[in-house]
Order: sequence, then structure tokens, then C-alpha cells
Amino acid sequence: MFEVDVIYKICSREEWDNANKQGTYSGSEDDLRDGFIHFSNFDQVLGTLDKHFVGKKNLVLLKIGLDLIDRSRLKWETSRNEEKFPHLYGDLNLDAVINVVEISDDR
Repeated sequence: MFEVDVIYKICSREEWDNANKQGTYSGSEDDLRDGFIHFSNFDQVLGTLDKHFVGKKNLVLLKIGLDLIDRSRLKWETSRNEEKFPHLYGDLNLDAVINVVEISDDR
């Protein structure tokens, strides 16, 4: 369906640090409420940042290798602007995160 090999997650530095202490990432408060971890593909990252993270500081962008997660728990579901977004039903294994980039507070 999608010709991508990575997806992205925006989260706070604190959430990411906590995930590293726990050994897994269960998601943000919004993710926990919704029952899945919200991700974006590359073209959706800026829209997600603008819609859900305005005024928030100390953010990081996680780059996740799709070949490193349990694909049976990943679903592409219609969300904002009728676009399909990747949703992971379950925790994210930290070894699937292939890069972590600080997001500038000045964005």
C-alpha cells in the first residue's frame, strides 16, 4: 500500500528519556488514550508538528525502521485530511528507532 521503509514519531525529550529507562515506548498521553501510538510518514511530519505541538518545547523526532517492528500491529488508518496515518497497536520496541533528532524550539 505505501512505499515507505520508515515512519516518524514526535514526542517530548522527557517521554523519550523515560522510554529509554523503561526499555520500551508506550506512547504519549494521547496515544495511551487512543489505544495506539500515532506516527506520521515523512510528508506528514510538519503537519503533525503544526497541529499537535504548537508552543511545546524539548521535542524530538524519532525515525523508526518498519522492518524492525512487528508489522502485524501496524495499521494505516484514515485521519487528518482523509490521509492514511500509521498507528501502532502496542508498545514500540526501542531497537526499531534508527535515529533521534532534536526539534528546534524556534521552529
